[in-house]
Amino acid sequence: MTKPALPTKDRLIMSAATLFRTRGYHGVGLADLLADASAPKGSLYHHFPNGKSDLALAAATWASDEMLRLIAASFDGADSFEDGATTLCYKLAKLFDLTGWDTCPIAATLFEGPDNTLFRDHAEHIYEGWIAEVHDHAARLGLSEEAAHAKAEHLFILIQGGWSLARARRSSDILRGLIKRNDT
Repeated sequence: MTKPALPTKDRLIMSAATLFRTRGYHGVGLADLLADASAPKGSLYHHFPNGKSDLALAAATWASDEMLRLIAASFDGADSFEDGATTLCYKLAKLFDLTGWDTCPIAATLFEGPDNTLFRDHAEHIYEGWIAEVHDHAARLGLSEEAAHAKAEHLFILIQGGWSLARARRSSDILRGLIKRNDT
């Protein structure tokens, strides 16, 4: 498989994000990562001195940055929090359909990886960043600080649970209906 002309470090990160998401942290070996990224043998430790664990943190950060862009795109131009949240759920449903993602790339990488404080702290940092991004949009759309925080955290919980149910039912319709289900 020929990879796009990206720098080796970027290819390793993107390959790790995909492989960890589809196989879990422990289901991916160093040879798998290097082969998928079309990267030379010594490049992993050159770019990630602690090896697979450093790469996992970088892959989770890359996936989180993609989610932050998705959140921003969903709320930009929204007239209300509900409009932005609904758009986000529809975008996530489309992503679910297009990629066949079986799990959240953050969970597959950091929670199915080694049970260590560094991975858990990084996951918390990432998730808090998503909640803060939604909070900022909620506040911009007129919600009080308290309401913005509560709505942002609640939306995160809905999406995480909705994603799991969508996986179990193999139906992105779960994600499309999250906001409507929440209001009924």
